[in-house]
Amino acid sequence: MPLPSSPVDLRSDTLTRPTPAMRRAMADAEVGDDVYGEDPTVKRLEATVAERLGKEAALFVPSGTMSNQLALNVHTRPGDEAIVERGAHVVNYESGAGAVLSGVQFQMLDGERGHLRADQIAGAVRAGYYWEPASRVVWCENTANRAGGTIQLPREAEAVAREARRFGLALHLDGARLWNAAVALGVAEADLAAPFDTVSVCLSKGLGAPVGSVLAGPKDLVAEAFRWRKRWGGGMRQVGILAAAGLYALEHHRDRLADDHARARRLAETLNGLPGVTVDLATVETNIVMVDVPGTAVDAAARLADAGVRVSPFGPQRLRLTTHLDVTDDDLDRALAAMTHVLAA
Repeated sequence: MPLPSSPVDLRSDTLTRPTPAMRRAMADAEVGDDVYGEDPTVKRLEATVAERLGKEAALFVPSGTMSNQLALNVHTRPGDEAIVERGAHVVNYESGAGAVLSGVQFQMLDGERGHLRADQIAGAVRAGYYWEPASRVVWCENTANRAGGTIQLPREAEAVAREARRFGLALHLDGARLWNAAVALGVAEADLAAPFDTVSVCLSKGLGAPVGSVLAGPKDLVAEAFRWRKRWGGGMRQVGILAAAGLYALEHHRDRLADDHARARRLAETLNGLPGVTVDLATVETNIVMVDVPGTAVDAAARLADAGVRVSPFGPQRLRLTTHLDVTDDDLDRALAAMTHVLAA
């Protein structure tokens, strides 16, 4: 079997590289000192994202982790508790930052397909005794990474929000891949963000910018996050060069996310037919495919790498495959040929 001439990298949609046109936009960007609030391209990006999410203000930050941690900080005080789904990114992939930076603990619930259910909220809220941590914020994620890129529907988010509001809790949405959810549903991002006080979105995943996330919400909370961004070392100078990449991505790369979703579906349906290989097709709603394989995921990933396909072990027998801007139909053909050979063996 001929192997792919160059590796097809399905480990993550963070691996995308700036296109030539995006690089030109970056080179031509008007810049200023963003710590002084004087970078016009950053201001334009923040205003654009705030409008798209239906929020008053927004703040450009280096990473999704910083954006989430800023949200956690402005919604809580040390000793407080956030109610989250067990698979949430903020719990599993942010190096324990909630405890270190904000002194916050998490009450983790087993949701449904990676999402909290409205009927779980009342039982999770603390009674208010002084010896308990205080429940402060309900934390959602759309799409849910560990669940395979599953979508939180607007009606589901609204139901969770109604319950949270009954108890006076704030709501945050980790929308790292909110663009994917919006494209898959054919709705505006603002419709998905509406129930939440604050929303974090990433520019460096499916949209293909090289770096950056944005935190959006009320002006007072964004102003507080601006101060904490500086305190945590996230104040950047002539960063319009990076903001320009985000603006280009929003304008040119959002709608093409549908191509990634179609390729993920093709991956899932092809691999699910292999002996001993299982994909829950009902969870393949966007650009992530979770594949359960015989043996160990680490061994399968190593054999696939030797065959020219890079994937991420995501559990004892589970692989994560992620389609993105840099994976073409030809890449997918080559990857599927190699994966069929390796996994069937």
